[in-house]
Amino acid sequence: MTMTALLDWMNSAAIPNLLGSPVSWIEIIGFVTGAACVYGVAKQKLWNWPIGMLNNFAFIILFLGAGLYGETVLQVIFAAVAVYGWYNWVRGNAATDSRNDLPIRNANTKEIILGAAATLVGTAGVAMILTHGTDSQVPWPDAFVLTASLVATYGQAKKIFQHWYVWILIDVVSIPLYFSRGLALTAILYIGFLALCIYGLIDWKRTRQLETTAATPETVAAGA
Repeated sequence: MTMTALLDWMNSAAIPNLLGSPVSWIEIIGFVTGAACVYGVAKQKLWNWPIGMLNNFAFIILFLGAGLYGETVLQVIFAAVAVYGWYNWVRGNAATDSRNDLPIRNANTKEIILGAAATLVGTAGVAMILTHGTDSQVPWPDAFVLTASLVATYGQAKKIFQHWYVWILIDVVSIPLYFSRGLALTAILYIGFLALCIYGLIDWKRTRQLETTAATPETVAAGA
């Protein structure tokens, strides 16, 4: 099968009508790999990173066709960041934990301030580029999703607990955005993402509490 034929198949309708819009095979691929990736992150599984890269490829094709240029660029960046995240999770923190597993931690004050500033400035800058340089019909939400997702991905790679709050906000913005662009299945996927992010938030919180409880006797013994 040639590349042109493969792309034609990916963009062909797998479901003729879902909530008033056709669903392509590439959107289905994006749905499946996206759901698997977020579940893997929530369960702290290393395989979330390669599955995420496959999801990035699917969404590059999907978003480019839907005129979501900011999010097309975002998927390329995601794929690059995933390499770092995968390496960081594999390497872990050997000096802290004999299991060589990167521990969950809170964002520090500097990271919170820089993350918020980067989101605000980045959203405004990207929105201006999309407004004046493309035919984008949704420059501001597209720009916000791009910028905030980069901040959230950094937090995910570092296993910063608060990154889940950023993903939840991104999902709340993304759901109506995708419905407005005729990507009904992707919008439904992001409803699932929202639920998985809430699950991930709860699961990471429980894991951190268990780690803290397990470390307490050692701390007490060390200080005795």
